[in-house]
Amino acid sequence: MAYLDQNPAIGYPLVAGLGLLVGSFLNVVILRLPKRLEWEWRRDAHEILEDTDNYDPPPPGIVVERSHCPHCKHQLSWYENIPVFSWLALRGRCRSCKTPISVQYPLVELLTMLLVLVSVWQFGFGWQGFGAALFSCFLIAGSGIDFRTQLLPDQLTLPLMWLGLIASADNLYFPVKPALLGAVAGYLSLWSVWWVFKQLTGKEGMGHGDFKLLAAIGAWVGLKGVLPTIMLSSLVGAIIGSIWLAVKGRDKATPIPFGPYLAIAGWIVFFWGDRLISAYLEYSGLG
Repeated sequence: MAYLDQNPAIGYPLVAGLGLLVGSFLNVVILRLPKRLEWEWRRDAHEILEDTDNYDPPPPGIVVERSHCPHCKHQLSWYENIPVFSWLALRGRCRSCKTPISVQYPLVELLTMLLVLVSVWQFGFGWQGFGAALFSCFLIAGSGIDFRTQLLPDQLTLPLMWLGLIASADNLYFPVKPALLGAVAGYLSLWSVWWVFKQLTGKEGMGHGDFKLLAAIGAWVGLKGVLPTIMLSSLVGAIIGSIWLAVKGRDKATPIPFGPYLAIAGWIVFFWGDRLISAYLEYSGLG
């Protein structure tokens, strides 16, 4: 790691390439994990009802099964699975059936590369940079799934929270106490809003995955980063959500995923929260 810090001309291209590869894997997670979870839920329901003769075949796994076209099931060769470049070379279409390939694939790969590069640029090539990159990747995967399905799987939010607490045990970004209190405050803050809204309206205003995601972010940004994350996510959600509803022609009652906005805000606060708080205090005259 010290060698890469001293030779960034080697380190940054290497990290960029790894970021593209990880982004390709995150695409698999975003597309396959919800289907695996839904299949497992149906399987469990059949077992509870003792209806074991009606199992559906399991969808592809996340790690073992090779990538394939979702339309014609054509298995991709290695040269069809190179991040970004294969999509460009194939002009965004399957080589076998010519069905358009979603632009999600290169966008997630490029976004992952960018955030991983920012991680090592901000924290270096050591454990801090690795942790920041890991945090970024979890947020990308969770946001992608929530955006597509309005689900935030425990398989992502809970490990992210524990990883943040483990990092604090070694004082990687700050001590254990701020991380633990951040996780607790993150969960309880949104849970309280959900509970009050449900008592007043009889409806659920947000999913439980949002509480867990903010708890996970709280473990990485600490107690003092939870409130800025909530405020910034509300601002981002109001702006992007309004634009999205206008473009889609939907009314304000249309449910929209809140996880991506929490992820954007949490990522910004994790990297530049202290500067944002200092700038706000100075601008408001409170500093």
